[in-house]
Amino acid sequence: MNEIHQREIPKLSDALGQTLYSLRLNGLMYANSELTAPWGLEMPPMPGKMMFHIVTKGSCWLGFKNDETVLLQPGELVLIPKGEGHSIASQKNSECKGFFEIPVTKLSERFEFMQYGGGGDETHITFGILSFDHIAGQKLISQLPPAIHIKSENNELPEQLNTLINIMANEVANASTGGETVVANLADIIVIKAIRYWLKNSKEAKEGWLGALKDPKIGKALAAIHNQPGATWNVERLAEQAGMSRSGFSARFTEIMGMSVKQYLTEWRMQLARMKIMQSPVSLPDLAEELGYQSEAAFSRAYKRVFGLPPFRQNQKNTD
Repeated sequence: MNEIHQREIPKLSDALGQTLYSLRLNGLMYANSELTAPWGLEMPPMPGKMMFHIVTKGSCWLGFKNDETVLLQPGELVLIPKGEGHSIASQKNSECKGFFEIPVTKLSERFEFMQYGGGGDETHITFGILSFDHIAGQKLISQLPPAIHIKSENNELPEQLNTLINIMANEVANASTGGETVVANLADIIVIKAIRYWLKNSKEAKEGWLGALKDPKIGKALAAIHNQPGATWNVERLAEQAGMSRSGFSARFTEIMGMSVKQYLTEWRMQLARMKIMQSPVSLPDLAEELGYQSEAAFSRAYKRVFGLPPFRQNQKNTD
């Protein structure tokens, strides 16, 4: 794993910036490809993973199960944040073969090179599959659309993204020593910048949880909860963080989030607890204390209210 993925989440006051940082992307697979028409690839559904395609030469068609298609031009990228199955091909009607059925040259543990197709016009694509292991990152991904397409036309591709994609294309073309590491790190940065661009420009990002993260007052309270989930938070203390009166803060929080402050705090803590329980065996008393509960019993009751099962049964199911 790259060093950048191992860093702890900083205690930022900017809730949205903190959430982007918390993605902590872990590249599971990167593949540079030289594809010659006709060609078609079928990407299987990968729930809990993010996929991306960056076109560095030529063009291709992205297709989803609902028959929606998107043309990808040189220098463009598309993110599939929730790992939805899809096809990518030289033409809309091209026959597709399973992505993982095509022979590749393994360059390293995570990096591959693919040559495939019928010998016609070339398309070069960098593929990537990423995971993310923090509850804030998972929450953010759940709020994103099925696909984020950053286009090169009409100057929609931001200058920094365009520069990074061009650097990646040069690295791929030159195949220099250490190029695979450079491409992997560039890909991670490009993904973060693409998500940031969508968050800044999309109407959907101004509503609900995403909108709350960007709210100058409610965002401060959310940042405080995310930074220190085990602190002795209550409405008064969180209102102070937001710089609002108790009643004004409580009403605005419920209006934006669709739930009370107390409910959000409980659900956030329980999501953190569930993630820790699923990742490895944990001591429930220690976990209860870490998340701000004075007793294991109180923690277990809160957990059962949220998930319908007590934490020891959830832990047992994951270790059977």
